[in-house]
Amino acid sequence: MEFDHIGVATADATGLAALFAELFDAPVAHEEEFDGMSVVFLELGSGYFELLEPHEGGAISRYLDENGPGIHHVALRTDDVTGALETARGAGVECIDEDPRPGAWGHEVAFLHPKSTGGVLVEFVEH
Repeated sequence: MEFDHIGVATADATGLAALFAELFDAPVAHEEEFDGMSVVFLELGSGYFELLEPHEGGAISRYLDENGPGIHHVALRTDDVTGALETARGAGVECIDEDPRPGAWGHEVAFLHPKSTGGVLVEFVEH
């Protein structure tokens, strides 16, 4: 597996994208409306910042209400998200997703519960 991206919950993806573009020379690689939110990927060489701005209720909206803006998850790229889930289950890790599901940018994704991963919400991403 390799690092893919860090997901950042924000109330203003456009504003944060402009700031990160200036601070980190991180151009916008992809933007879309997905699952009730704006999603902006900023390119950082070997990975991305994924900025998540909710437009309706959902996990990111709840996250912002409970925690405020900040790092939401860490994503790891895999060639086999189903196999990665099986490995996680075999290691006793609680999976949020029993099976891969469609994610942003058309990728297949699955999440591991932070209770089982040291408090970190981990996403597997299959491009």
